[in-house]
Amino acid sequence: MFFVYILYSESLKKYYIGHSEDQDKRLIEHLTKSKHWTSRAKDWVVVYSETYKTRSEAMKRENEIKRLKNTKRFLESLN
Repeated sequence: MFFVYILYSESLKKYYIGHSEDQDKRLIEHLTKSKHWTSRAKDWVVVYSETYKTRSEAMKRENEIKRLKNTKRFLESLN
C-alpha cells in the first residue's frame, strides 16, 4: 500500500504534500533527516492521508492535489 499525505508546519504556516510506502517512517525522515524543503521546520504533523494500492495511483493523486491552488481550502472541503 502507498500513502498520499499532507503535512503541516505551524512554525512555517506551510503545507507539504508527498507520497510514501511507509508514512510513519517518511514523517520521521522529514523531521530528522531531511536536507530539502522540509528541513526548514521540525514540527511537521500529518493532517491528511489517503491510501492507494499502487505507487502510480499515489503519485497521480499527489500531483492532482499539488495542482490545486490552495491546500488549506482543499482540506476544508473535506469536512
